[in-house]
Amino acid sequence: MRLTVQLFANLAETCGARQVELCDLPQPLTASLVMDAFVDRFPQLDGMRDSIMFAVNAEYVSADHPVTSCDEVALIPPVSGGSDDDFFKITHEILDPTTLHNLVLSPQAGAVSLFVGVVRDNNLGRDVDFLEYDAYPAMATKVMRQIADEIRDRWDVLDIAMHHRIGRLEIGEASVAVAVASAHRAEGIEACHYGIDRLKAIVPIWKKEVWADGEEWIEGSLSPAAEVDVSAD
Repeated sequence: MRLTVQLFANLAETCGARQVELCDLPQPLTASLVMDAFVDRFPQLDGMRDSIMFAVNAEYVSADHPVTSCDEVALIPPVSGGSDDDFFKITHEILDPTTLHNLVLSPQAGAVSLFVGVVRDNNLGRDVDFLEYDAYPAMATKVMRQIADEIRDRWDVLDIAMHHRIGRLEIGEASVAVAVASAHRAEGIEACHYGIDRLKAIVPIWKKEVWADGEEWIEGSLSPAAEVDVSAD
């Protein structure tokens, strides 16, 4: 059995390709067996095995999830934290907070809570020259929508928008924006805070810091096992 696996961020760089074809895979096939074959092909990634998540057809799955040759499979490095409509978007374009404000604004709204993350010139005592962002756009959009559903389950909000930029970003440029419209400010502020925290934790977007003397992909803090079903605590 043959299977094409999509790669992103530091995985793509280490393997030298955005897609890798695996051959002679056993059947029945599971996500964990795909991982075994992948590490056999790229043994230098064995130390990352426990931090890599699986996606099948743009959904996070567990290690025992069945895989067929017709599936779209991706290996997801830890995210640092959409493509198909205006509210949830992955884009190379400069982010405009006013655009998100106007997307969620309605006559029923008494508040629009907006978070904008920008590129700073330092991190952990290092001088940062610029950042590069990579993403799995189709899956990122889907997970953004799931976060929006989580928000609606917890707070009485009217509308939600999330945009994230990819590519090279200079110091001071906006990398991510989250907007929440609500009747009252308290719900909107809490929901916006939750939204950016969840986005950074589980949406498949990766950040590389570039300095004068090096570069590094920055990993998120949550474990893959805790987030495989993209559920809130």
